[in-house]
Amino acid sequence: MKYTLLKLLLLTTTLAFAQQTGTISGNITDKAYNLEPLPFVNVYIEGTNQGTTSNMNGVYQLTNLSPGNYTVVYSFLGYETQQIPVLVKSGETTKVTIEMAPSASVLEEVLISSSNKRESEVALLLQQKNALVMKQHIGANELARKGVSTAAGAVTKISGISKQEGSSAVYVRGLGDRYLNTTLNGLPLPSNNVDEKNIDLSLFSSNIIKNISVSKAYAVGFYGDFSAGNININSKDFKGTSLLNVGVSSGFNTNAVTKNFVKSEGTGHFGYYNRYRHNPFAVVLSHGIDPVSAGTPINTNYSLTAGKSFQFKNQSRLHIFATASFKNAFQYRQGTTRDYTLVEKKAFQNSAEAYEYTTTTTGLATANYKITPNNTLTYNGIFINSTADVVGYFGINGNGKNRDAIRNTDAGFYQMNAQFDQTKMLVNQLLGQHIFQKFKVNWGFGYNYVRAHQPDRKRISLENYQLALDDNPNTNPTFYNNVDFDNQRYFQNITDTAYNGQINLAYQANEQTTIHMGFNGKQKVRDFNNIRYGYAISDINYPVTDVHNLNSIFTLNNLHISENDGGIYQIKVIKPIPGFGTTNMPGLPENTYQGTNSVFAAYAHAEILVGSKWLFIPGIRAESIKQDIDFHVINLGLQGQGLVSSENKLLLPSLQVKYGISDNQNLRFSASKTASLPEFKEVAPFVYEDISVRVGGNPDLLNKGYSKIYNLDLHYEWFFGKGELLSVAAFAKTIKDPINLVVSADATGTQRYFRTGKKASVYGIELEFRKNILTNNNANKILSTGFNASYMHTKQDLDTKIDGNYYDVSFNKTSDALQGASPLLLNADISYSPQFKNYKPTANLVFSYFADRIDALGSGQLGNVIEKGVPTLNVIWKNTIKNNLDITISVLNILNPRIQYYRETTLGNVLVNSANGKGITDYKRGLELGLDLNYRF
Repeated sequence: MKYTLLKLLLLTTTLAFAQQTGTISGNITDKAYNLEPLPFVNVYIEGTNQGTTSNMNGVYQLTNLSPGNYTVVYSFLGYETQQIPVLVKSGETTKVTIEMAPSASVLEEVLISSSNKRESEVALLLQQKNALVMKQHIGANELARKGVSTAAGAVTKISGISKQEGSSAVYVRGLGDRYLNTTLNGLPLPSNNVDEKNIDLSLFSSNIIKNISVSKAYAVGFYGDFSAGNININSKDFKGTSLLNVGVSSGFNTNAVTKNFVKSEGTGHFGYYNRYRHNPFAVVLSHGIDPVSAGTPINTNYSLTAGKSFQFKNQSRLHIFATASFKNAFQYRQGTTRDYTLVEKKAFQNSAEAYEYTTTTTGLATANYKITPNNTLTYNGIFINSTADVVGYFGINGNGKNRDAIRNTDAGFYQMNAQFDQTKMLVNQLLGQHIFQKFKVNWGFGYNYVRAHQPDRKRISLENYQLALDDNPNTNPTFYNNVDFDNQRYFQNITDTAYNGQINLAYQANEQTTIHMGFNGKQKVRDFNNIRYGYAISDINYPVTDVHNLNSIFTLNNLHISENDGGIYQIKVIKPIPGFGTTNMPGLPENTYQGTNSVFAAYAHAEILVGSKWLFIPGIRAESIKQDIDFHVINLGLQGQGLVSSENKLLLPSLQVKYGISDNQNLRFSASKTASLPEFKEVAPFVYEDISVRVGGNPDLLNKGYSKIYNLDLHYEWFFGKGELLSVAAFAKTIKDPINLVVSADATGTQRYFRTGKKASVYGIELEFRKNILTNNNANKILSTGFNASYMHTKQDLDTKIDGNYYDVSFNKTSDALQGASPLLLNADISYSPQFKNYKPTANLVFSYFADRIDALGSGQLGNVIEKGVPTLNVIWKNTIKNNLDITISVLNILNPRIQYYRETTLGNVLVNSANGKGITDYKRGLELGLDLNYRF
């Protein structure tokens, strides 16, 4: 791979040729927008069919013109057409800059429609065509058309991308969360989840998204921890005169609508829990265990969007935009929960159910101040509150099994788990752009704060639950009390504080060369702690007469304090406060860690235009990285307290080449070296215990610091019509010392992260096709279709045995596919958009599919855990009435496939659970039916 990159670098530096033709190029600006770039302007030579369109930066170029005099026509709907005489000379570029003014009678309409067009599918395809580097986009208009409500759903509509069911994990070209980066307006975003590197994209509702871009090819402006791609969310802004939108929607899940829904006690309808400020021990003493009613399981969504512009003297202008929304959703799952490694340890076959109530509150405020035509400041502030309240019942038919049960190992084991997860996130960004003749400076600073906590998870375990289902009041279940924490209250807190900044200086040396130099850096600090309080049952034969009224048992009157008080239970803690005991006393956090990740880098790259067709972008990045984890955990015994650190210096070259085959066809090539760094959750040895899964980190990962990655991309794209595209891409990656999630072949079956071998290889091809089948007289589509597919082959070496300082693992095979890599991804849609006077309906049929993939590698004699492939089919019918009212009817997940994880064994596949899943396997999500109303004032 190294020699291939070197040869390609040498080859590209020799490409140059003389031109016998000339070029006309320039910038087009909009007087209505204080000379902001004006995209989509038609530019053509009068009397010929030779023309082009200005890109998102207002830049246009007419090439291969014979020397002579021409008249160039500039036209845009609602703007005054201009005709400019131009002299073209052989081998030279004539620059013509145009300021276009809208017709006075349609000024306000043009302002609003121009802003909307910047989010359209046609606009984003144009931006992709003219982009210097490889990027793919999906915009607000396409999101609405396809019924996509969040950023997580949006990215899966882009070729080569899939999302893991039940998790926030997104896979790009078969590579998962640890190989991706997520940014907002180009600045880094923190994670909201201890188990993920990237933030959950479902937190970003579509009402704050202008467009999303995915860069699969590396450029040195990105951080070096880049393998599969960078996902960038561009937040909405406003550039019109005024705006006010109100939206309301409702719907239901077919599985949930008939259920008597429950949720955790102490949580609110709008997704807030305010007891986290109190000591957990006080919460245990004063608040009950039993779930409470969650109300009628009808999904709702409310949104309000407003914008206003202010014109000042000296051409300055202030644009204010704000949006707020709240949505909730009810889901019900019924299936299997099983803990299975070499043997079955716990199983609830077809007897597990979960009631999930989720909420998302989102607020966005943006202020864009155009000080002068060449100086702009932008502030973006985002607040998100996201919650998931899940009440699970396991063993509901009385057939639950636990090989460690005391009374009956073959039947009657039962567990209740009520768990509430809340994430509050603040994102603050200040961005600036300044233009000084040949210099252009872009800068940005960001401060992000995330508080993700799991307050008061309640878990109760019973034996002989089948006795609760008979008609005999004298036979009842009893508590399972093998250890004091089989019945428990659990509290977990995570805070992330992150600062980031960047500055980029672009210098246009001449018409053919632009040089970029820049710096970016970020620092993230994570604080984690958790504490458990266990219920030690004093009377092992105490009957549980009503499994739905546990509050009557765990009262202060039943607390066993003295020898003869007749108490039923004691409260236990793992780590006591010095001077206090572990019984009926508050305690200290049992596991803590603090992680710090600092990255500082300088980079430089050049944009070199050779002739009229070749563009070369060589670049180099120097990056300094420091990572450390300071941990105190109980599961490692004497090794449970430690500090592991890693410092690395990276030198990362890249080369991107663009060849303009014609005005509508491009051939792109990219070669680069990048890195992959271990994440906090992969390093910290804290073990999280779910009902059927245990997962933890491995400090040994920092021994090698980072994984080296070599990347090659070749991409052909043909924009053969308005909104039409055919593209084919091939890619290859080599990953040195890859990290995988592995299930250990021991009594616990804990899943941990290991560097599993010397090398992994990824090869693949992508295809994307968009076609307008029927169009109207204005070339707008009536019937259109889109399709994209990605096929990948992955292979990694596996070491026979890994001896670590903290953990060991072994494999009985020498190679396997890469974890998380799905060999086949498919996305397709058909759209029908006729128009009947003031009524414009749009009907969409949207399909997606990913093939089976490895969820976790099996070690020793264990087979892999496999996530079963899932097809999804949605129908969205959007009706626009008189341009100010939208009525949308949606039916989602029509195929309603089973969601399954299974372990490969010599005796066949066995259903199991995943650390990335929803706690239940072999279930159906149900159909989602919705009605949405949106009115624009």
